[in-house]
Amino acid sequence: MRANMTVERDVMEYDVVIVGAGPAGLAAACRLKQKAAEAGGEISVCVVEKGSEVGAHILSGAVFEPRALNELFPNWKELGAPLETPVKRDDIYLFTSESASIKLPGLFVPKTMHNEGNYIISLGKLVRWLATQAEGLGVDIIPEFAAQDVIIEDGIVRGITIGDKGVDRHGNQTADFAPGPELRAKYTFFAEGCRGHIGKRLLKDFALDKDADPQHYGIGLKELWKIDPAKHQPGLVVHGAGWPLGLGSESTGGSFLYHLEDNLIAVGLIVDLSYSNPYLSPFDEFQRFKQHPVIKQHLEGGERLSYGARAIAKGGYNSLPKMAFPGGALVGCDLGTMNFSKIKGSHTAMKCGMLAAEAAAQVLLAGAEGGDVLSGYPTAFKASWLHEELYCSRNFGPALHKFGILFGGAFNWVDQNLFGGKIPLTLHDTTPDYLTLKPAAQSTKIEYPRPDGKLTFDKLSSVFLSSTNHEEEQPVHLKLADPSIPIDKNLPMYDEPAQRYCPAGVYEVIGEGDAKRFQINAQNCVHCKTCDIKDPAQNITWIAPEGSGGPNYAAM
Repeated sequence: MRANMTVERDVMEYDVVIVGAGPAGLAAACRLKQKAAEAGGEISVCVVEKGSEVGAHILSGAVFEPRALNELFPNWKELGAPLETPVKRDDIYLFTSESASIKLPGLFVPKTMHNEGNYIISLGKLVRWLATQAEGLGVDIIPEFAAQDVIIEDGIVRGITIGDKGVDRHGNQTADFAPGPELRAKYTFFAEGCRGHIGKRLLKDFALDKDADPQHYGIGLKELWKIDPAKHQPGLVVHGAGWPLGLGSESTGGSFLYHLEDNLIAVGLIVDLSYSNPYLSPFDEFQRFKQHPVIKQHLEGGERLSYGARAIAKGGYNSLPKMAFPGGALVGCDLGTMNFSKIKGSHTAMKCGMLAAEAAAQVLLAGAEGGDVLSGYPTAFKASWLHEELYCSRNFGPALHKFGILFGGAFNWVDQNLFGGKIPLTLHDTTPDYLTLKPAAQSTKIEYPRPDGKLTFDKLSSVFLSSTNHEEEQPVHLKLADPSIPIDKNLPMYDEPAQRYCPAGVYEVIGEGDAKRFQINAQNCVHCKTCDIKDPAQNITWIAPEGSGGPNYAAM
């Protein structure tokens, strides 16, 4: 793929360009500068971020394991890292119905689900702090720069092009047109997060995933609430499985509720995108979940402050593609390093970015001109605790997909608690998530209750709380390979599931009879990428919109 040569573009050159200012990208940037300083050398580093500011597109639970942060900044407490709420208690529930549950004794919980020594945080706050550290080390961080394409010359990644601004929905230049520059680098790291649109292209162009299991995904939906101080229990972690998703293998997932500082609660539901009923709506399942007595008691009388949704890559070790290719590397969730057995991906993303940075720093400081494969990166990965951690969790997701919550959970308890994750067999799940839907005619319709406006809400009022905004006249960033498929194929076969799997009301089927048409409300998009993943025809491709578009999460 080449930059559009019909438009004259400015060119900026760096040793390393990093796409995405999340935990992986910023940890990599900091490590590159640290290694350069240790050697008395210089490595120029630029981080581009499509959000309006660093953290604007960051959403995570999040219970944070500080292992990688301890390595990157051993003095993070003195530096003021926003880890303010240590975990004090883990409560694990099996929700058996809309009103019943079983609280599991710690003995029956896989060891990976225990959170001693971890912190409840806002990942958005943490990446903003990491950005401050990176800038202090000399990293150039440029928000509102949406990486639109990768520059590949003679089979080598040479950098990226930034999306143009001032283009109307028909592709015409407006009076405000500003061509995006080229950012060229000796090495380019792709840290776009789950299902990065350039990372997706690189997997195909370099056949990086040909020897890996298909990647598997979930959609995580989250709300932040301000609650009655009398109910606040800082450091309480509540995890659950079962209702409303069930206990079998046809729809699996899990839930969380975390008590942060300042009378704040984070509550959310993760729905595995391997579900089979096309009538399932992850957003509405989340709203139902909040009505369970175990959860409702925490939220009643509180105020919902924000809402967001984001896909997560949960295939883990078995789904890892090749990490490096000529001139570049995948890091963090672009690679798929989340440890689903812990429901954590921030510490693994950071460590992954640091390993890539150390490999690049070694060759750059020795005078490398770039363009080669960073062979030191996968070598270091295989020797690291990150490899050990992901390997020991390789069966967790496949067990749940194959056997359901009860039997899969029992397998995982044996694997994690008795074998330390090294049971002598490896389970595989080789069915991509987009192929798991049953036809609508073979599925049960799900009737969801109307929202009450107090505990449960509709999609549009929720999107409003995400502060999502896109320039209305820009080209639609949700591309249909064949515009006829939604109505001609997906509607009769699956009752067009995009109407339900999207958590932001982007997709609608409007009109009656032969006048039905598929409408895309791109302005609502919260950049969760679920449509790109779950569409049964793989007809929808998410690409980056104009820089600064999308959600503006304050502290998610």
